[in-house]
Amino acid sequence: MQEQAEKETLKEEMGRIVEEARMVLPGIQALFGFQAIAVFNERFKDLPMYVQDCHVAALGFVVIAIALIMMPAAYHRLAEPGCVSRHAIKVSSRSICYALAPLAAALSLDIFVVVHAVTDAMAVSAMSGSAAFILLIALWFAYPLYSRHRQGRGATDAGA
Repeated sequence: MQEQAEKETLKEEMGRIVEEARMVLPGIQALFGFQAIAVFNERFKDLPMYVQDCHVAALGFVVIAIALIMMPAAYHRLAEPGCVSRHAIKVSSRSICYALAPLAAALSLDIFVVVHAVTDAMAVSAMSGSAAFILLIALWFAYPLYSRHRQGRGATDAGA
């Protein structure tokens, strides 16, 4: 059964991309803030060095995700001011999609750190972080790509 689909104009597509970035950015910024203050917590220095390193890596991944989420606005304003092109849509759409991978890594590492702080069990922490990563990748990449393929849209390069 084929669903009805309606084409958007370039202007509508760019508006949607900017709106998606606006919706995701505050959550990522809040995560960054919580990550940044965690190192000032007394318990943080009691964590094993590899757990602290995972937290720092998660912080780095969040910075990458923020940069990618913010890129569409910067690209549009600096590279193509006053117009919207198919190329700008592709660059912006890809940037938002690519931001989800480091965000998934950051969230998974943070799950690892939190579970380790609570349980002090490496195996449980590793399984929790891995499960979170698999879930996020499945929902953010695998399922949407499977749906695109199933709907017969193939490997189109119209968006991401």
